[in-house]
Order: sequence, then C-alpha cells, then structure tokens
Amino acid sequence: MSTRKLRILQVMRAPVGGLFRHVADLTRTLAADGHAIGLVVDSLANDAQTESRLNALLPHASLGIHRFAMPRLLGSGDLVTPLAVRKLSRTLNIDVLHGHGAKGGFYARLAKLGSGGPASVYTPHGGVLHFDRHSLSGRVFHMLERWLMTQTGAIVFESAYAQATYADLIGEPTCPALVIHNGLAPEEFEPVAANADAADFVFIGELRDLKGIHVLIEALPDLTRLDGSPATLALVGDGASREALVAQIAELGLTDRVTMIGAQPARPSFARGRIAVVPSLAESLPYIVLEAAAAQLPVISTRVGGIAEIFGPTAASLVPAGDAQALRAAMQHALDDPKAAQEEMKIRVEYVAQQFSLAHMAADIEALYTKLNARA
Repeated sequence: MSTRKLRILQVMRAPVGGLFRHVADLTRTLAADGHAIGLVVDSLANDAQTESRLNALLPHASLGIHRFAMPRLLGSGDLVTPLAVRKLSRTLNIDVLHGHGAKGGFYARLAKLGSGGPASVYTPHGGVLHFDRHSLSGRVFHMLERWLMTQTGAIVFESAYAQATYADLIGEPTCPALVIHNGLAPEEFEPVAANADAADFVFIGELRDLKGIHVLIEALPDLTRLDGSPATLALVGDGASREALVAQIAELGLTDRVTMIGAQPARPSFARGRIAVVPSLAESLPYIVLEAAAAQLPVISTRVGGIAEIFGPTAASLVPAGDAQALRAAMQHALDDPKAAQEEMKIRVEYVAQQFSLAHMAADIEALYTKLNARA
C-alpha cells in the first residue's frame, strides 16, 4: 500500500444502499492504512438507519462527517453546496476529492473548478447513467457531465457495463477511466443459514420502482413448493413504493404469503429466505447480488447493469427485466430442483470469491489516488 498518507474527502448524497456500502468499505480500509478520511453527506435525506450508519463510520473518518443540503434533483442547494465543499476542502487541506453518484460527483468536481487544488475522482454508481437521455433531467445532467469532464482527474467505473453506458450517453471520457469492481471482505463468504421459519424467497433493498419489486409480486401467486403449498416471500426494506406494494399484495390476495419486514442490515436478513431474488429494472453493480452469493444463497436476478459480470459462468440463468413470466419460471425452477440451484450457487460463489475482493478494490483505488497526486 501507499507510503505517502493522503487527506481524502468522500462526497455523496444519501448514505444509503450500495453506494454508501462502497464508501464505508473504502473509508475503513484506507483509514486502516493510515490515510485521513472525511465525508460529505446530504443534510436533507436519510432513512431509518442513516444515523446509526454514520455513527458507526465516524471513528474511521478522522476529518469528520460534514452535512450540506443536496436536493435529489436540481435545487437551490446546488448553487451553495459546491462552494461550501470547496471551502471545506481548503480548510482541511484535502489531497483527493472523490465524488460518488450523480450529486456527489457534481459537487466534488464543481468544488475543484479551476486550476490547482485537490485531485478529483468520480464514480457514477449508476446515478447519471439511469437518467433517460430524452428527459429534461437527463439532458441537464448529461450536459453537466460533459462540462465537468475538464475538472475530472479520473473516473472509476464499478462495472464494464457502467463504463460502456457512460460512453454511450455522455461520450468517451477525456480523463483516465478504469473499471474497479466492488469487493467483499473474506468473512462475508461465511454461509448464512436460513431461519426455521424462513420464506422461500427474500428480497432485500430499497422499496422503489427501479428495483422491480412489483414484478416480483406479480410473479408470486402461482408459485408452489414441491409439496404443492404456496410459496412465500419476505420483503426486507423500506422506501417510497411501500404503500403501492402493500396495495398490490392485498389486491392479489398475497397478504398471508408476503412478510414486509422494514429496513434491516443485509447479511442477517439473508436468513429470512432460502433463495434471494433481485428483480431490478436497472442497476450498476449491486452489492446485494455479491452479498447474497457470498452468503451462499441461490440468487435469481434480472440481466441488467453489471449483474452478468457478477454471475460470470452462471450468467445464462439471468432473466429479462420487467418480465414477470420469465421471473416466475426461474423461481419455480429453483423450487422444483433445489439441487440444481445449490450447484449453480457453488459455482457462483467460487467465481465471486476470486473476482470481487475488498482488498483488491481498495488497493486499486488507493493506487489511483497516489498516481493523481504525483501528477499534481
């Protein structure tokens, strides 16, 4: 690892989901190597676990956790917050500004605007890549991406899919760009045993339209176990779509078969189901697929984003996004042939263990930081 210790500011909007998992892992690993880390987060958005997550990370963030207004779309905070981040960066004598997601990347690079100052790194994490190029917000954010390219020291893509999508929507980066996959720690590859009352299937994640949960619920009614009894589902998470999902579950007569658990940490929640389902309509490189595979659960997922990169030699089993019939068939097959599902799981977990290492991810990002600072 690096001999020169750096002062790094990680900038993101909401401390939730895979983006925060990535930032938290990076913060802990780099801090353990002696670097000084600070975080910039939104003062407007949080979920039930936000404060506990940030408090757990605070001992590793020697430069503190700083909150500024970051509206989800465009708002007045977009005029003020970049200046505040710029001032904070100067006060803390920052070497690297690393922006995560559309808003984090926007603020980190605006704060860098002009010559000199810290190196700027940007990781999209999906973010701007999920905006439709024909929508007003898509056109605005894609235009901003092109404009901010001159302020970008390097772009880190968490998947080859994200890199290709960025080139298609925004254009080929004019700065250094590289793919560094998200990674897991060795202890995450310990199997998680299902609870005695575990559901047949478990979904873990934010309850919002993009996650395709409505498609999963649509696929559930006709699913049966080997003994002919109806299959069950545990939904672990919270979010804007919760009420709509509750209504859909009731309308389909599934109230007794679907348990809604609320937001909980992912790893212990794997014990609530025997098969993980990730029915997303769009993704970049979702941690939940990596985590479920490492926990040694069979995983049924859609072919979106970089999920095929995680599935590797088992990618042929991925299903089309938004297709309830195809999802139902894959889920029924897993119920009908549990031995085949377990065999596929073993192939996948071996591949993930070889290709998705936290130590490798952190070392590659640290090397990039050091290289950018050597040029300054």
